Amino acid sequence: MSTDTTVTTPTATAGTEATGTEELLVEIFREVLGASELDADADFYEAGGDSLTAFQITGRFQDERNIEVPVSLVFAYPTPRELAEVIDTDF
Repeated sequence: MSTDTTVTTPTATAGTEATGTEELLVEIFREVLGASELDADADFYEAGGDSLTAFQITGRFQDERNIEVPVSLVFAYPTPRELAEVIDTDF
């Protein structure tokens, strides 16, 4: 007998499961950009992100996970979901 232990989170959309990295990035995006309504598909630029907030995002992520993420990745992958996928794959 198998038991399904999948946990649905507020950042997951239909058909996807949020990773811990994605959840953390959503939390960081919300705090840094001052917008509690942001989700995993929120665009950094549309939410008012700039170079200072990009550095704050990577700095907070490094503090939490002790992984140094280049700030350029925030610009190249502007949603928490996209950025999490790259981090989970490459770091």
